[in-house]
Amino acid sequence: MTIAAVLTAAGSGSRLGHELPKAVVPVAGTPLVVHAARALLTARAADGSGVTQLVVTAPADLLDEVAALLGPVVDDALADVRLDVVGGGRTRQESVCAGLAELTDDVDVVLVHDAARPFAPPGLVARVVDAVRAGHAAVVPGLPVVDTVKRVGVGDRTGRPVLQTVPRADLVAVQTPQGFDRDVLERAHAVGSGRAGDEATAASDDAGLVEATGVAVWVVPGDERAAKVTTARDLLVAQALTTGGPA
Repeated sequence: MTIAAVLTAAGSGSRLGHELPKAVVPVAGTPLVVHAARALLTARAADGSGVTQLVVTAPADLLDEVAALLGPVVDDALADVRLDVVGGGRTRQESVCAGLAELTDDVDVVLVHDAARPFAPPGLVARVVDAVRAGHAAVVPGLPVVDTVKRVGVGDRTGRPVLQTVPRADLVAVQTPQGFDRDVLERAHAVGSGRAGDEATAASDDAGLVEATGVAVWVVPGDERAAKVTTARDLLVAQALTTGGPA
């Protein structure tokens, strides 16, 4: 099986409170997209194989800059890797679609990863790939939910009523990279294309699109290091964990 990775890095980064687009926001002096790409290209499946095509979706005005940033990462990879940098869409779903359109014909396993999870360790990437190769057409990493979760109803200015306490044992918080049989993922995106361009209706992750087609999604153990960098606080935490000090 030939592995490709679609790395979504087209977000604005506005919630980070940073003047730079998220893809090129630095942590420990290195842009988020570079950290994420390095983890993807370092990972090795049980048979020793790794990603041979990396497709990155980036802001349209940063395509050349992102390609230049990732060139050395690709050169340092342990295998020959094809790099494609393409413009992202209005939503994450549209961006993944744009990435899928760049895949070469020989690819049959696709990883979809967010640059906003820059420190997903290579072992996590390999765990997802190995599960797809074991016969699971859609695989997501997940962490147990540690907080009590309650389903709430419509309320008023004072608050919202609790309808149900959801058993935590049945819940996981899903991360990326998510791994898929290529045909399954492309079919799911084709079916869900009608809502791809609207942030209110677009899928928040690719596994949700696959679920909607009736294909079972498998969960493998996630990793706390694959935390998402969304807010300014997340950025400070990532900086502290990486360097041992504040940004």
